[in-house]
Amino acid sequence: MRFPCYHRSLCAALHEEPTVGWLMDLCDENYRQLINLAPGLRRLTGHHISRQEGCMDLHLEIREQTPYTTLVHITYFFSGPEQRQRDPDALLRVYHDSRQVEVIDLRQHILPLNGGRLLPTLVQKWRINLFLSKWLSYCNDQGHRFNTGSMQDPERPERLNLAGSW
Repeated sequence: MRFPCYHRSLCAALHEEPTVGWLMDLCDENYRQLINLAPGLRRLTGHHISRQEGCMDLHLEIREQTPYTTLVHITYFFSGPEQRQRDPDALLRVYHDSRQVEVIDLRQHILPLNGGRLLPTLVQKWRINLFLSKWLSYCNDQGHRFNTGSMQDPERPERLNLAGSW
């Protein structure tokens, strides 16, 4: 696996104006990270859970498979006051032919990705993809993997490894 190769240092990347080229490199890196998590992504269907001892369960749902793309939903579940809460919660379109991942929607509560103001689209996409890259790298470092053996029956409730209430 190739490690992320962001232009200059990560610190500089957070403060410099991103370019379309940097964003494309980051989407390419996100593809590699996601394929490392789910090597057989093109063959997967349904809902999958990756369990690692001492880690939260990582959930992956295949929402759509087409010849050239896959729509995936990836999240953790936290126990909340009334129900399970997803965080981070990402909907991703995977382009297999160009080996890119597009973030369709990303919701998370810890880091303010928009800085409290409306930013240009390129900056927003850069920050969201940078967050995704760091999260996918973290999941890979924990040893999470999805394959046909990780598929869960939606009719059979599973005991989930959830983080405590927050």
